[in-house]
Amino acid sequence: MEIENSKAIIEAILFASGRIVRISEFILVLEKNEEQIHTIIKSMQEDYKANNRGIEIIQIEDGYQLATKKDLYEYIYPILDKRTKPNLSTASLETLSIIAYNPRITRAEIEAIRGVSADGCVYKLLEYGLIEEAGKTDLPGKPMSYKTTDDFLKMFGYTSLNDLPELPRYKLDSNQQIVIDDLVENKEENNVKSTNFIHEEEISKNHSKIEVPMPEREDDKENSE
Repeated sequence: MEIENSKAIIEAILFASGRIVRISEFILVLEKNEEQIHTIIKSMQEDYKANNRGIEIIQIEDGYQLATKKDLYEYIYPILDKRTKPNLSTASLETLSIIAYNPRITRAEIEAIRGVSADGCVYKLLEYGLIEEAGKTDLPGKPMSYKTTDDFLKMFGYTSLNDLPELPRYKLDSNQQIVIDDLVENKEENNVKSTNFIHEEEISKNHSKIEVPMPEREDDKENSE
């Protein structure tokens, strides 16, 4: 009976709040520890799924939110949501991906990776609430850095950035920038050429490592002058 009462309280909080409710808030109200709350909510998620409910409880970072099922969106949108659907261009998606894999990245660093101006894309992503300012960096001029938001996670169905698809051909260097490494496909795997990999014979003997050009930081510019 106590568990069912806790479920009812959690459901009421999630419904009334209409936002992500942090675990710390549930702990304060229910006077239960974090593990107990996670267990109760997991049971609720299974109940909703078993009963084919039109709603579900999703986890975003260290909190939960009550949401409608994604596959019912087409029925809900025409009635309740009159806002313009976010229309992300390829350039905006590229910029969003760079920020997602490189939290606290500056606009100059984004432009160095993409090779073109990122102003328009950054403004659009800020407008849609998919990214937010992450604070000024310690670089000369203290440029603003950016990171993705909880709305980004909800839109793409991720619980946290740890759920992002792995990039097997890439890794982050000490400056948290993407480095392309080990671009040699195992020739025995599938024994076919994949568009996602580079065959060993196509790589120059004098180049065993290829790196994405590192963003030019302000202090580097000053030293070069």
